[in-house]
Amino acid sequence: MAKISKTFELYGKEYTLTTGELAKQATGAVVVSQGDTTVLVTAVVSKETKDYDFFPLTVDYIERMYSVGRIPGGYLKREARPSDKGTLTARMIDRPIRPGFPDGFHNEVHIVATPLVCDGINQPDVISIMAASAALMVGGAPFEGPAAGVRIGRDKDTGEFIVNPTFQEEENSDLELTVAGTADFISMVEAGADEVSEEDMLAALAFAQKVIGEFCAIEQEFIAEANPTPLAYQLEEPVEEVHERVFAFVDQMNAALKDADKQSRTAKVEELKAEVIATFTEDERAAWGKFIAAEFKALEKKVMRAMILETGERVDGRTVTEIRPLFIEAGYLPRVHGSGLFQRGQTQVLSIATLGMLSEWQRFDTIDPCEGKRYIHHYNFPPYCTGEVGRMGSPKRREIGHGNLAEKALLPMIPSEEEFPYTIRVVSEVMESNGSSSMASTCGSTLALMDAGVPIKRPVSGIAMGLIKEGDDIAVLSDIQGLEDFLGDMDFKVCGTEKGITALQMDNKAKGLSVDILAKALSQAKEGRAFILSAMLEAIAEPRESLSDYAPRIITIHVPVDKIRDVIGSGGKVIRGIQEETGASVDIQEDGTVFIASKDTGGEIAKKMIEDIVRVPEVGEDYYGKVVSIQPFGAFIELTPSKDGLLHISKIAKGRINKVEDMLNIGDEVHVIITEIDEKGKISLDRLEKPEAIVVESDEPAANSGSRERRNSQRREPRRKH
Repeated sequence: MAKISKTFELYGKEYTLTTGELAKQATGAVVVSQGDTTVLVTAVVSKETKDYDFFPLTVDYIERMYSVGRIPGGYLKREARPSDKGTLTARMIDRPIRPGFPDGFHNEVHIVATPLVCDGINQPDVISIMAASAALMVGGAPFEGPAAGVRIGRDKDTGEFIVNPTFQEEENSDLELTVAGTADFISMVEAGADEVSEEDMLAALAFAQKVIGEFCAIEQEFIAEANPTPLAYQLEEPVEEVHERVFAFVDQMNAALKDADKQSRTAKVEELKAEVIATFTEDERAAWGKFIAAEFKALEKKVMRAMILETGERVDGRTVTEIRPLFIEAGYLPRVHGSGLFQRGQTQVLSIATLGMLSEWQRFDTIDPCEGKRYIHHYNFPPYCTGEVGRMGSPKRREIGHGNLAEKALLPMIPSEEEFPYTIRVVSEVMESNGSSSMASTCGSTLALMDAGVPIKRPVSGIAMGLIKEGDDIAVLSDIQGLEDFLGDMDFKVCGTEKGITALQMDNKAKGLSVDILAKALSQAKEGRAFILSAMLEAIAEPRESLSDYAPRIITIHVPVDKIRDVIGSGGKVIRGIQEETGASVDIQEDGTVFIASKDTGGEIAKKMIEDIVRVPEVGEDYYGKVVSIQPFGAFIELTPSKDGLLHISKIAKGRINKVEDMLNIGDEVHVIITEIDEKGKISLDRLEKPEAIVVESDEPAANSGSRERRNSQRREPRRKH
C-alpha cells in the first residue's frame, strides 16, 4: 500500500492520520498525531480460527520513555511492566473496539499502541482509539467501524466544553469525560468530575457523541482513500438442533434463577446444565460441546432478561429500583489509621486508610508530565471473594481499573496539602463479590477516610446501574449484581456527593443507547446514591475530630530558605541528629516548609530544636542556655544550636570572683539576657538573678579578660552532636 496521509482540524486542534509507511507487515498500521504527539497503532489478525468460546482480542499500550526524551529509571534502564496509566489506556482502547467484531469471530486479534513522541502538551491516549479503529479497517478486518474516542473538558471560568484538552487546559477544567463509540452509539464512558450535575453531565455526553460522529466521518474518508481489501474469514455458526434442544428447558431455567443467594443459584444452574448435557449422546457432546455451553448461557440470558422485562422482578426478588440490604460499619479494625466495612447484598468490601508523610507520595516513571500523587487508592480482588481457587500475583487490569475509578471518585473531596499535609493511601479488600464491588470500595473508602479523621469536603457514595433492552422494551436496573452485569446490556457506575457527580464509568453492549436512556439511568442513580449515602452517614456522620492514636501527627513550620542548610547540616548531620534524638520524621521542602511527623511528644521537641537553629537572637531577649565553654575571661553560653554568647566573668555573680569555675561548670544552665550584638555578630550576655559571689582563695591571679577567639581550644567537653 502506498503512503496515505490525511490532516484535518476539529475544534481548534490539528490531527493527522497516516498509513502505508510504518509497520507494513501488520494487518493494518496507522500513525495518528495531535500536535507533535505521535502514536503508532498496529493491528494483526491471525489467519486461522481458534477453537475458543470467546473472542481473543488483546490490546497493549506500550509507553516508551524516549517519547519524552528520558531514560527509564531503575537498574535495567529499560521499560518493564506497564504503568497503571498504560494499563488503563489499553483498557480504554479495548472497550470500544471489542463490540465491533461479529459474534462467532474467533481469530486472534492483537492491537499495539506505541507513543513515539509525546510533546507534553497533547495527550496520546484518546487519539489511539481512532487509530486502532483505522488500523483494523485499513487492514480489512471484519470490524464494524469506524469508531473513535474523545476527551471532553469544561473550562471552569467560561463553562465551555473543550475537545481533547491539552494537559494545561485540563488543569483549569472541572470535568474529564472520555467517551468512545461510533457515529451512532456510545460504547464506553470514563469520567472524573468536581461535583458536576446530572444535567451538565448529560449535556457533555450528548456533545461528545456529536464530536465522535465528526471524527468518524473524517476517519471514513481516510479509509475510503486507502481502499482496503476485506480479509477472508469464517464465523462460527450456532447449531440449530442444539439451540432447540437447550431452549426446551426454559421453565426449568426460570425456576433455577429465582434464588437470591448467589452460591445457591449458581449451584441450581449448574445442576440444570448437567441435566441438559445428559440429554445429548456422548458423540453429540464430543462434537457440539462448546455449542451446548454457548446455548445454555444464551438460555440463561434470555430467561433472566425476560423475567425483568415481563414481570419487573429480578432473580433475587427485587424491583428494578431496589437496593440490596446494607451493612455498614466505620472503625471496623483496631490500630489501623482508619477503616470501613461496606456490604451490599453479597458484595462486601473492607477499606483501610493509612496516613504518611508527604515525602511518601507516589512518584511516576511514565510519559505523562504528572510527577506523582499523594492520594492513592488500591483495589484487591482475591479469588476467595467469589469462592474460587486462583493464583495471587500482581494486580490485573480489572483491579487497576476499579482502583482508579474509586480513586477518581474521591479525589475532588480530598483536602489540599496545605489543609492536611499527609500522603493518604486507601486499600479496598474485596471480601465477597456479587457485582458492584468497585462501588462498594468507593463507599468503604469514604468510611475509612472519615474514620481516619481526614477532613474530606463531603462523603461520596456510588452505585452501579444496569440496562435490559429488547427492541423498545427497556428496564434500567439499580444496584446490579454479577449476573445482571454479565447478561445485561450496560454496566454504568455513578459516584458522587449530595452536590453532584465525581466519577462515571460505563460499558455498553446495547446499540441505540439514547440520551433519554442515559438521563433515566443518571436520575435513578442519583436516588440510589442518596439512599446509600444516608445509610453511610448513620454509621459515621462526619470525619473524626482527631486522628487515630497510631497515626502520625504532622506539625508544619516554615524556616527561612537561607537557613535550610543549617537545619540539614553538613551531609545531613543536624537533621539526622534531630530525628535520632526525638524519634520524629522531618521532611524539608525547597521553599522552607518543614513537616515534622511523630506519634508522641517527639514532634514538639523536634519543632523547638529546629526553631532554635533558625532563631536569630536579638538584644533584650533572654535565654536559658547551657555553659559550653569556660575561659579565664568568662563562659560561653549556648543560646541556640548555632549561636553562643559570652557571659563575662564580671557578669556572673554579685561581686568579684577569682575564677569562672568558682561559680559555673560546663553543662550548667544559666538564665541570661542579650545586652549587645556587635557588627561582627558577636553576642554579649548578662546573667539574670545573679547569685552572691563565692570567693575561693587561690595562688593564681584572677583573670577577667582575654581573647574570645581562644574559646574553642579550651572546652572541657565536646559540643552536643546534631
